[in-house]
Amino acid sequence: MTKRKPVPPGKKKPAGPVPVAKARKIPSPVYSPVEKPFWKPLFWGVSALLLVFTLILADGSGINGDDEYQDDYSEKLVDYYLSGGQDTAALNIPKGNMQLYGGFFELLTGLTNRSLGYTPADTQYHDVRHWYNALFGWLAMLFVGLFVREVAGWRYGLLAMAFIWLSPRFLGHSLMNPKDIPFATGYAMALFFMLRWLKHMPKIRWGDLIGLAGGIGIALGLRAGGLLLFAYMGLFAGLDFLFKYGLKGLTSNMKQAGTYAWTALGAALAGFVLSLLVWPYAMKSPIAHTMEALGAFSKFGTKIRVLFQGENVMSDQTPWYYSIVWIFNTTPLYALIGIAGGLLAFPWLWKRFGPMPVIMGAFAGIFPIFYIIASDAILYDGWRHLLFAYPGLVILAAFFWTELDIRRKASGKPYLAYALAAVLVLLMAEPLIFTARNPGYPYVYFNPLAGGMKGAHGNFEEDYWGISVRQAVERMEKEGLLKAKPDGKPLVIASSFSYNLDKHVGKEYDGKVITTYVRYNQRYNKDWDYGIFPSRYVRGPQLREGVWPPSQKIFSIDANGVPLTAVLSAGDKDVFRGEQLSKEANFTAAAEAYQLEIAKYPDNELAWIGLSNAQINLQQFPAALESARKALEIAPENLSALYMAGLAQLNSGDMAGATETFQEAIRVDDEYSVAYYYLALIQSQNNDLNSALNNLEKALQANPRFKQAYELAAQILDQTGNPQRAGELRRQAAQIQ
Repeated sequence: MTKRKPVPPGKKKPAGPVPVAKARKIPSPVYSPVEKPFWKPLFWGVSALLLVFTLILADGSGINGDDEYQDDYSEKLVDYYLSGGQDTAALNIPKGNMQLYGGFFELLTGLTNRSLGYTPADTQYHDVRHWYNALFGWLAMLFVGLFVREVAGWRYGLLAMAFIWLSPRFLGHSLMNPKDIPFATGYAMALFFMLRWLKHMPKIRWGDLIGLAGGIGIALGLRAGGLLLFAYMGLFAGLDFLFKYGLKGLTSNMKQAGTYAWTALGAALAGFVLSLLVWPYAMKSPIAHTMEALGAFSKFGTKIRVLFQGENVMSDQTPWYYSIVWIFNTTPLYALIGIAGGLLAFPWLWKRFGPMPVIMGAFAGIFPIFYIIASDAILYDGWRHLLFAYPGLVILAAFFWTELDIRRKASGKPYLAYALAAVLVLLMAEPLIFTARNPGYPYVYFNPLAGGMKGAHGNFEEDYWGISVRQAVERMEKEGLLKAKPDGKPLVIASSFSYNLDKHVGKEYDGKVITTYVRYNQRYNKDWDYGIFPSRYVRGPQLREGVWPPSQKIFSIDANGVPLTAVLSAGDKDVFRGEQLSKEANFTAAAEAYQLEIAKYPDNELAWIGLSNAQINLQQFPAALESARKALEIAPENLSALYMAGLAQLNSGDMAGATETFQEAIRVDDEYSVAYYYLALIQSQNNDLNSALNNLEKALQANPRFKQAYELAAQILDQTGNPQRAGELRRQAAQIQ
């Protein structure tokens, strides 16, 4: 029989094994809402009404400018799955690289449309897509409300849901943006179930884990950026564990730490597998192709010219604060106040609601913005690529306003209730009124700090997706303009958003109406009867001058008095006739045609530019310079007008004036190869050969097929004693047709 060791004096005999440390209380009181029972049914009743309103608004929304790629991908995805993977067109789509996107939304809508017998040529096809878009937008709003409800109760959850629905930018995208809104929905869903998962840990609630995996699957099944949710889970789970158990818990609470780890990994793996089921390209090589997509989207690849703070710049040259300025100018004031207040009152919110909900909301809203800035990503079209961060920002704002209301109640001063309610009602009424006035395109909203629509006009892009083309077509139909011409020939309508136009005209007008694509600044290169042109491709200075739409306008589609899209008449087609005569080198007749147009429409900048070109070819250089300057009065920074002015000055012997004009053209567009070429020509005549070669190098960087630039560079190299390099350039020039 083993003898027990004697217990030293002054110590008690242990009763048994030392227990594992229990979860400690989070070191800050958590708010426990006490509210009347009607708030819960009111929350669900209002959410149902918001769904109905969102669906109604979506039914009147137009097609966006990217739907051409989305619709094509949707059809190819359906073909892939229905063929059992035999039709592989969805795996390689050079136009838009759509295979790098997950196919969740496109497959869902594509299968629905295919089952209903709709094709992209049918109006109903796009209605189905908009209704699904509205559903996903509403779900994102619902999860925002449920997140706040989980912490602060049904009343304040309802407030949060109202906040995001009344945000015209988010609501507007919910009507027609199949890329960014469903992605934001996946994020909001994952964030909500992440909160519930951590709230009950280490107890396992399978419904929360399934919801978390579903949110990850939706987000990653749309964009590779959904991988960020893996990092969120690791960060938030680690923080929650430390709050509950402290650093010592890593050794004394190994079982609980293991539960955190395996549930997080399980949800992440399940979400990843779900995303692969709707993403054929990633399914072929899950790790390599997913990382390829993530790398591509980290830079957002596309380089286009954007209007930002009054300047037309390339999207890869926007300043680091591009997204911050856009968010500041287009977020309703109640949300801006809430976001700023939430950051300033962070310690108080932490104490009131507990650290995890506040950290999760703030981090999910703010981290993506700074991540985008740090990664120097290429951004365009406002901040639509960051819409997934907005639910987190709204959560933070809702916590701030909730804190104000709780403190108001504790003050025992009834008048504060009226004051707070009055402030909120006034702040929320402004975006609501905007949406009511512009139900087809609320996404063009600018807040009062930006000066509203009028303050933004000419400084920021408005309808950058051409959504209002739909309203233009509907008004043309209402006014009886959509019909064959008296001679029986079909009516020709041109647009810089021709896909939108074609789908809105629809099958009903087959044989009566023909749609065609044309750039706004080259709009008379084709023969058309009416033109539908959103302001997207009109330069900021021309918009600020107030001369757009031009006098050829039949009507415009406006938002709060600001024109978004203009419907123009080709009139007698004098400019088109002048363009054709110029191509035939009949410049005398061309000049007469342009002058006929100018007599009727003196604000037609393209008529002045065409006239200037004809006058240069007729060696009427002073008149050509005057015509070019007239065009620049109407459309400042117009490159074609600057080119004609510089050419007229050059031919008049005004080298200093031509140099200044071509330098101005380069300031407007630093990739304008023609301006570099003529600067080099002037410099070569002034024997400044090094500068000339430098400008020719820039011309060829901007346009590698610029034959005359190669030839001029070769001539200069002959003069500088480098015949070998000159010969190489001549051989390159000879290969260019």
